[in-house]
Amino acid sequence: MLFGATHCPTDPHRPQYHFLPPANWMNDPNGPIFWQGRYHLFYQHNPEGPRWGPMHWGHATSPDLVHWEHLPIALAPTPGSPDEGGCWSGCAVDDGGVPTLVYTGVTGERFAVQRTCLAMSDDGLLTFRKHPANPVTEPPPGMDLVGFRDPCLWREGELWYQAIGSGIRGYGGAVLLFRSPDLVHWEYLHLLYARSSEDADPLPTGGMWECPQFFPLGDRHVLLVSAIVEGRPGYVACFIGRYEKQRFIPETLRRLDYGADYYAPITQLDPAGRRILWGWSWEGRSPDAQEAAGWAGVMALPRILSPRPDGDLAIEPAPELAALRGRHHALGGGAVDDAGLLLSGDCLEVIAELEAQGREVGLRLRRSPGGEEETLVYYDPKTSRLIVDRERSSLDPAAYGGVHGGPLALGPNEPLRLHLFLDRSILEVYANGRVALTERIYPSRADSLAIAAYAPGGRASLRSLEVWELTSIWGGTR
Repeated sequence: MLFGATHCPTDPHRPQYHFLPPANWMNDPNGPIFWQGRYHLFYQHNPEGPRWGPMHWGHATSPDLVHWEHLPIALAPTPGSPDEGGCWSGCAVDDGGVPTLVYTGVTGERFAVQRTCLAMSDDGLLTFRKHPANPVTEPPPGMDLVGFRDPCLWREGELWYQAIGSGIRGYGGAVLLFRSPDLVHWEYLHLLYARSSEDADPLPTGGMWECPQFFPLGDRHVLLVSAIVEGRPGYVACFIGRYEKQRFIPETLRRLDYGADYYAPITQLDPAGRRILWGWSWEGRSPDAQEAAGWAGVMALPRILSPRPDGDLAIEPAPELAALRGRHHALGGGAVDDAGLLLSGDCLEVIAELEAQGREVGLRLRRSPGGEEETLVYYDPKTSRLIVDRERSSLDPAAYGGVHGGPLALGPNEPLRLHLFLDRSILEVYANGRVALTERIYPSRADSLAIAAYAPGGRASLRSLEVWELTSIWGGTR
């Protein structure tokens, strides 16, 4: 269905090197797997329009994590079946040489019935047949749950384990743990972990957890959950701790991404043993604007998670992205006046190293000649925070504003190291290997292209600046 689909070259906000379907709606990444020498990525997709609707599993494949080929839809709802209301999120596993999708089938009014289903491929992930035993997992009896979805699977010895995202009514978010010898017959064990919605130290995590991801990293385990806070999808909570006797004991809690537009991540191990992170970036503009554009939702760039000596996570963009680099520009060190023009463009990779020197310092992106539109990325040494300010990112009232940021404690004499990926309407910010922010911006002016220094009332001490123009992942054209 998707072969030969045409992308939208005339849309000034459509990303060129981030993955997205040819048209219509996309949300959660699903089931990433490396199979027979290629990466496969599935995703929640509504092929009927640029809005949330009947969920299918879209499908694409890549030899290098960067350049993608669309494949036919992998899963679609089957009338009269346990997934007639939609094929919701899940994972992919290798079951003794049989690639198997493990997903959430939904039925009932307002999709109230949520259960785990299986689908297998006999032709190298081109087509899938649904298991006759579906559904294979249902909510445990006697538990008053808010939801039951988004399975995450792993093996321990001869047994499979399944973590399910949920919430305990009147208490808070929860992850349920099941065990099986064969993917079909599952036994409920207990809660892997649950947390009260009233516990706000250091972050509130709400009453329902979606898209759990549970995996070892270094000598610790990591639990990622997409938290629904006050009835709305909020942010990705990252717990780091210990896994003992099939129970998770958290030691730290942080946000995985401090931007406004990152949600529902999923991870995979690649053949080199790297923990690759995929995430969805929703739109930061009105539903009417999405309808007019004909598409909604972008996959964030693949990121590599690794343990840091201080017990925190290192978060870096996948090095394979360097394959997109085209023309290179470099500036040497020195002081730069505030708003001093450096370079320009809207599909760029930027690596900058700056010295804070006790004052706010950073970059202005997508700046118009008179500064009517611009997005600020800067470090505030007074609060030790990295900030993205999009209050003036667009003159279009359909675009959302806001100021977002997260903690970044720089050590003595440690410079601010910014690694930015700007792709028309999506901005990914990485700082000092340990902080990430994802934001959506929609400049309305065609001349909002400049990169300038940000040093209000003074000068920025710029150690170095490198910029690459990045090529499209769709045949090298923009």
